[in-house]
Amino acid sequence: MTRLWRDLSLSAVVAGFVAVLVGYTSSVALIFEATRTLGATPAQTASWLWALGLGMGITSLGLSLAYRKPVLTAWSTPGAALIAGSQGISMPEAIGAFLVCGALITLAGTTRLFERLMDRIPAALAAALLAGVLARFGLDAVGAVRGAPTLVLVMALAYLVGRRAWPRYAVPGVLAAGIAVAALQGRIDTGALRLAWTAPVWTTPVFSAQALIGLALPLFLVTMASQNLPGVAVQRAAGYDIPVSPPITATGIATLLLAPFGGYSFNLAAITAAICTGREAHEDPARRYVASGVAGLLYLLLGLAGAAVAGLIAAFPRELVIAVAGLALLGTIAGGLASALRDEHSRDAAIITFLVTLSGLSVAGIGAAFWGLVAGGVALLVQQWRRPHRA
Repeated sequence: MTRLWRDLSLSAVVAGFVAVLVGYTSSVALIFEATRTLGATPAQTASWLWALGLGMGITSLGLSLAYRKPVLTAWSTPGAALIAGSQGISMPEAIGAFLVCGALITLAGTTRLFERLMDRIPAALAAALLAGVLARFGLDAVGAVRGAPTLVLVMALAYLVGRRAWPRYAVPGVLAAGIAVAALQGRIDTGALRLAWTAPVWTTPVFSAQALIGLALPLFLVTMASQNLPGVAVQRAAGYDIPVSPPITATGIATLLLAPFGGYSFNLAAITAAICTGREAHEDPARRYVASGVAGLLYLLLGLAGAAVAGLIAAFPRELVIAVAGLALLGTIAGGLASALRDEHSRDAAIITFLVTLSGLSVAGIGAAFWGLVAGGVALLVQQWRRPHRA
């Protein structure tokens, strides 16, 4: 604990806050849609936010302190979309499917199957995958100028000045500038904010073949391929040699424990993790774990007050969130592209991985991160097939 206080910094605290802000605002609407599809009551919906907040908070905080490295977890965003698109599955059947998914994630972690798969992915493709996943946020930040030109341009100027004058605090400066401009414009609305503790609601699981085939297995596949895969890529691209299997196992166990309350699937974060692993969190890589630890603590608080989450998120303009995310990730995007394109022998495969990932392509319910890696792997295999080894 003494070391934690010594390593605490404003930039890390702000990075953790931005990660949580981006994580919730980017996909919490899908959670509400998923619960609506399953016929959840308002109490059950609040319980989902309770379970998801506690699961992300405990795993993020615990793993970050255990490894003293930035390890951030998240709910499965494509998983929420999958649940929202399901048909004919009741809430108890869905809970049973979540438990099966959690068991499969735990199995993938304890047997080290997923880790062995990740070890076979070339570094250039992993870096291109990371850049492709994150570049969408940079593009969205540029596009946000149309909706709020003054707000976004002031934030961009604050970033440029900050990177020149106080690099460690560039992102805190961006956030402060955005909040100041939004307040002056009267765009921060706290009217819907209601502070209240959330009571968890237990739902007894029911196991059915329909839910197993139609929800549990697809949920496991999209969580591993579209979430955990880029999550590991983020860590490795940032230079952190965090073991893969223990965190995967931890997210699987968290899913098993919290599924009856709505914790449908947990995984390693990718986009929000990049905010905590980048230099904006701290110039010293050894002190960036504070950012993910702070994010974990905030997730815990938001989970306990899950009924207030919607109002808290609604207080900030959408353009502010998009801009701060895109600007905070610029350095990581640039670093990923630089690493991906460094070796000319794998450059074509890397750029294919980047473009397919950036495209947002989704096939069979599996997101672009997986298909980008497949496309880049095929390209690399064709290019390197029976090519003589370089001296």
